[in-house]
Amino acid sequence: MQKLIINGGKRLCGEIRVQGAKNSALPLLAGCLLTDGRTVLKRCPELTDVFAACRILNELGCKCSFRQGTATTDADSAAGFRITEELMREMRSSIVFLGAVLGRHGRCELSYPGGCELGPRPIDMHLSALRQLGVKIHEEHGRISCTCPRGLKGASISLPFPSVGATENIMLAAVCADGDTVIHNAAREPEITDLANFLVRCGADIKGAGCSTVRISGVKKLRGCEYDVMPDRIAAATYMAAAASTGGELGLTDISCDDLQAVTSVFEEMGAAVYSAGSRIFISCKAPLKAVRIIRTMPYPGFPTDAQAVVMAALTTARGSSMMVENIFESRFRHVDELVRMGADIKVSDRTAVIQGVKKLCGANVRAHDLRGGAALTIAALGAEGTSSVGCVGYIDRGYELIENVLSSVGADIRREF
Repeated sequence: MQKLIINGGKRLCGEIRVQGAKNSALPLLAGCLLTDGRTVLKRCPELTDVFAACRILNELGCKCSFRQGTATTDADSAAGFRITEELMREMRSSIVFLGAVLGRHGRCELSYPGGCELGPRPIDMHLSALRQLGVKIHEEHGRISCTCPRGLKGASISLPFPSVGATENIMLAAVCADGDTVIHNAAREPEITDLANFLVRCGADIKGAGCSTVRISGVKKLRGCEYDVMPDRIAAATYMAAAASTGGELGLTDISCDDLQAVTSVFEEMGAAVYSAGSRIFISCKAPLKAVRIIRTMPYPGFPTDAQAVVMAALTTARGSSMMVENIFESRFRHVDELVRMGADIKVSDRTAVIQGVKKLCGANVRAHDLRGGAALTIAALGAEGTSSVGCVGYIDRGYELIENVLSSVGADIRREF
């Protein structure tokens, strides 16, 4: 089992070019299935989840290769409509292929997705929306069989919650459907806008992405294109938390500052100096960190659930008491017990965590239980006294490109052991 060995107490200083966004690359790769000809996705992050998405494309008959941050696809011979249970279980976002396969073939067979254990993640919203587009769905023994006897038809769909995954699946299914589709209460995350921009580049007709109402007029076909994946705002938040945990100074480049406003405001409340300009952010955390009154995870433009764990790690040594309320997932505090093992003072009740700042954390042997929780343990270990071992690094590799190399480049004492 791979693990990260971290000698803490090293102040981080330097500059990091932020990777392409995992949460955007995956639906973009699914969208490649809808195109005729060659599609090139640049700045595609080299992550195990991305490689899993490429394997799904290849299983479906879409030629997909990956080299030095560029994914190249050719879907002209993509005749497959079945995705094996093995591949579906590799990542939670695999469900986004449902809309894409239906959009291409009008039928799809797959199983429920896997990924990090963050509590119940029902896909009822996805299936209900697709039914409104004319999809007939049969579920049996964990397998889902979908057909469109009369083809996909545009519809007016109102989501009960602004689900990112459901919004993506509707968009992917609707871009080549017959007629117009309107999504009410659509997710507004930047990754939704990035998917829409990509599909429009391929010839789709989409308006309102990034707003609560998205309108899609179906077109007959999409063509391949070249496209740059947006920067990863969660990776940026993670490295800002690393600077805060170590009292360091970091410059982050090639990012979208507007996408990070909910996160940067929290670091400013913690006492960090944050400066934004163009596609760069500079964060300085020389002063002792202060607690924040309350952070509530919310759909965009609120504070992102994916940043909750890494910010909590930084708050463990902030002066005073902070409160975090997790409104998106039921089981997203699995990293807390491991932080407590390092000396943190955190009490959890249902969806609320109260973090009482301590003077210092101490190195310990801890294990990641999910992607962002693993990143949080890495952040805590960077600021702790002594040596820490963070196990189950495979979770971290699902969302961060060689995190040990990135952190070493700005002064961290960190290495991977096999």
